[in-house]
Amino acid sequence: MARHNVREQLLDAGLKTLLEQGFNGCGVQDITEAAGVPKGSFYNHFESKEALGAEIVERYGARSERRAEVRDLSMPGLERLKRHFRSLNDSLVARNFSRGCLLGNFSAEMADKSPMIREKLAVLFAEWTKDLEIAIRDAQSDGSIKTTLDPAVLAGFLLDSFEGALLRARVDRNSDALERFMTLAFTQILI
Repeated sequence: MARHNVREQLLDAGLKTLLEQGFNGCGVQDITEAAGVPKGSFYNHFESKEALGAEIVERYGARSERRAEVRDLSMPGLERLKRHFRSLNDSLVARNFSRGCLLGNFSAEMADKSPMIREKLAVLFAEWTKDLEIAIRDAQSDGSIKTTLDPAVLAGFLLDSFEGALLRARVDRNSDALERFMTLAFTQILI
């Protein structure tokens, strides 16, 4: 079997290390040790830790399984939304409220420090919001969401609220904030 190339090893190890330790909580040495490669190899593939971080953000967002439920057009829009957020919530609970969402983590940690990473984050948040908007529009079309509020506004609000609930759940180490999000989103906002 062919050995994983060094660049891929660095990206895989970088994702794991950055999720566990945060961008500022680890160095290139931590990433190369996790990848099992010499530190000098890092700079053969990436100009900087920031460049690695930007590529990791892009790859993290490109992983289609993360938003598979909300994109599954075989289900009604409202069901897609519920499954999507329930799956994300369950994932955090299964990890005992550690790590959270790389997009949220990097937004809090890097938005003011790295224009390169901020731009990648903005693109992914826009794509995610668009996925939510499509599901909301579909649910409005089939009558399962009666509100006539603009689907783009509702989608942005849902994503903003979810990311806030995710941060709070990590602080409190329980699912109360996530459950409040689900209750309010699906019994008061998307009605």
